[in-house]
Amino acid sequence: MRVYAIADLHLAFCTPKPMTVFGPQWAGHPQAIFDEWRTTVQDGDLVLLPGDLSWAMRLPEAMQDLAPVAALPGTKVLLRGNHDYWWPTASKLRAALPEGMLAVVNDAVRVGNVVVCGSRGWITPGFEALGADDQRLLDREAERLSLSVQAARTLRQPGDHLILMLHYPPATPPYPANPITRVIDDARPDLIVYGHLHGVAPERAMRHVNGVPAHLVAADGLKFRPRLLLDTHA
Repeated sequence: MRVYAIADLHLAFCTPKPMTVFGPQWAGHPQAIFDEWRTTVQDGDLVLLPGDLSWAMRLPEAMQDLAPVAALPGTKVLLRGNHDYWWPTASKLRAALPEGMLAVVNDAVRVGNVVVCGSRGWITPGFEALGADDQRLLDREAERLSLSVQAARTLRQPGDHLILMLHYPPATPPYPANPITRVIDDARPDLIVYGHLHGVAPERAMRHVNGVPAHLVAADGLKFRPRLLLDTHA
């Protein structure tokens, strides 16, 4: 099984929202995502989708965006992003998702020999300290991430790969430790994936957290092609 990731699909089939207003790198979106996916991913592969999937405000509208993604090859694992306002409770979401789509909500999922955990994350301290509200939200996301890591430990079997998903990057330049990185240090996943940052070339993004490889997989930075993270048969 091969494992891919692509974040920030920003789909809007129900209420069209041209993404080119955010820069010329979005030209051809969203058809480019579907074209690149079909040429890259095969049935039996796993695709991680760490957030900002749909501009919808309600679940029924979001399902119009998720349905064509569900029809693409591979099993998909979803995570909430900061723009996924439509995201409901875990039970409502899982009842609505098409076959072959899974979601991580304060827990973890296992697909083949890969265990996936994660949380949305939040703004982290860097050049400037966080305000009280941002610190509160960051602490809450770190607690959710910790719950997800604990769930992953119960699912993980010898030989399994552990992948940790975030929507926000795990740290901000100059990359001081924060509640998210402390959970990562405790979990020691095989790799981390995150999105949220647009117009940032992957080679200039955060590439590791204390030795754990980290991959920025925002769609525009990948030129809309899902990134290969792992081949479990290699």
